[in-house]
Amino acid sequence: MEFLPITSREDSRVQEIYTSYTGTFPIDEQRDKEQFLDLFSNPKVKMMSVEHEAEAIGYLILWELSSFVFVEHFEVFETFRSKKLGSHIVGHLLENYPSVILEIEPADLSEDAQRRYSFYQRNNFSLIDTTYIQPSYGEGKQSLNLWLLANYSPENVEELKNEICDIVYP
Repeated sequence: MEFLPITSREDSRVQEIYTSYTGTFPIDEQRDKEQFLDLFSNPKVKMMSVEHEAEAIGYLILWELSSFVFVEHFEVFETFRSKKLGSHIVGHLLENYPSVILEIEPADLSEDAQRRYSFYQRNNFSLIDTTYIQPSYGEGKQSLNLWLLANYSPENVEELKNEICDIVYP
């Protein structure tokens, strides 16, 4: 499995990722096209294409913040789901970043949300906050109550929530 950085908005992989991103994530959890492309000019953002057996199978959008990495988006493309590849990707992430935080929909929202929560629990993440509000991505989009998960026990959850809200969201 390879994790290939995408450093330019002109990279040919960006369109495939954006198409899948807009088809997978709910509208309130998406950046619009220009906001998405602007990520490439932010030095805190790392976007990676994940390849397996010479085929793109997904991507990660990470924010390197003060003392942790925030996973804004992580997707295994639909064709490659349910093949344990997501666990390999998370394993790689945890090998390279000791402190990782991500947000998910509350597990009681749907069967899919419960499946995602169980996936992250199996992959060494624990629930650290159920009161987190993801700020709106912009006009016409709603703020969302999401859960924060981490692979470690942060000392000050409020502080990291403020950092995520101040830096990641437009």
